[in-house]
Amino acid sequence: MVTSPERGAGADFAVDDLHGAVGDPLLSAMNFLNEIAGRHPEALSLAAGTPHEGFYDVEDVHRCLRLFCDHLRTDRGFTEEQVRRTLLQYGRTKGIVHELIAAHLATDESIAVDPESIVITAGCQEALFLTLRTLRRDERDVLLAVTPAYVGATGAARLLDMAVLPVADGPRGIDLDDLTRQIREARAAGLRPRACYLVPDFANPTGIRMPVSLRGELLDLARREDILLLEDNPYSLFPLDGERLPTLKALDTHRRVVYLGSLSKTIFPGARVGYVVADQLVEESAGGGPVYLADHVARAKSMVTVNTSPIAQAVVGGRLLEYGGSLRGANERESEVYRRNLTLMLDGLARRFPPPSPVTWTTPEGGFFVVVQVPFDVTDEVLERSARDHRVLWTPLRHFYSGTEPLRRLRLSCSGLAPELIDEALDRFAAFVAACAPAGA
Repeated sequence: MVTSPERGAGADFAVDDLHGAVGDPLLSAMNFLNEIAGRHPEALSLAAGTPHEGFYDVEDVHRCLRLFCDHLRTDRGFTEEQVRRTLLQYGRTKGIVHELIAAHLATDESIAVDPESIVITAGCQEALFLTLRTLRRDERDVLLAVTPAYVGATGAARLLDMAVLPVADGPRGIDLDDLTRQIREARAAGLRPRACYLVPDFANPTGIRMPVSLRGELLDLARREDILLLEDNPYSLFPLDGERLPTLKALDTHRRVVYLGSLSKTIFPGARVGYVVADQLVEESAGGGPVYLADHVARAKSMVTVNTSPIAQAVVGGRLLEYGGSLRGANERESEVYRRNLTLMLDGLARRFPPPSPVTWTTPEGGFFVVVQVPFDVTDEVLERSARDHRVLWTPLRHFYSGTEPLRRLRLSCSGLAPELIDEALDRFAAFVAACAPAGA
């Protein structure tokens, strides 16, 4: 029987024996926020960007599974043995719902791609990780990331020993002059900028949506400077005014964009299904049909997770079938909740912090997030105090930067709470700010 070492016994490993990234504070951010929430279950959370679960029903899983099985029998002509094997065996590394995802992209996003250029992944996080793994050839390869950046992107790069160069976001979503400068300075230093990671629609954490004109300029720059754009798009279905903008991928005519998709916000996060569209062609010595970057991503996947759960894929596939391939149609109720919650949050902040309050905030055009400027340093210790004394959670913005210095900004999320709890959460947040603000602020 294996027993735990006695208290005071020497450690089995030195920290320096492990990969350097696992000790990086950046990689601890998600765990830390989960731990805070676990220690204070009575706290209302304005921290996590989790989808609204008020419409979830376990029966949906069974219904969607049945719909997908019927699709295999009726539309694909599968026998019962083939249906059983499709769901319960390992299955194809690139996935079994790639054609349904391609149909969804055509329906909702006006993106026309070969289904063979799609790899179905275990969440969008795996899609991001595998894409970076495929692009990184050696230590000279670097990732550019619009900053503040989603920690999952920068954290994945660190696990892969891929340096990340921050690019200024600017009021419209990206500073193209800074991007150009970063690319050229990196090349002058002997580095290879491979791609720029960004979220053009309601970015996490800033909530900024990039104008259409800037999207065109960015695509021109990517072609001119010969870099890829990694477009992460979990939030574009949730505009505040109902107007959606074309994705970078929809505007891309020169295969400059690798498109990263997630079904966590639009179907069920518990299914853990995402995907990558990598239709860039790869020159190989052997003849035959087109070889996509997706094929190389799939080779990497075969050594990491082998395949994405076919049962999970069947559930999301059934949901897509139920709504004719349209996630927009499948999320009409959820979209209304997000619009209402974001409006409640913005109006509630305005009532609680009228001018000339030192507290200011962004006004996003949709999505889940609002960034708030406060008159004190925002640290993890201050968050702990907010959870303990005021029973409200939020996210320090410093977790979205590479440095460790405290900032005076934090992120609020409106997605996870029921609308009737937004006001209560904001009352608690206002009390927290009043307790922390210096006298006279």
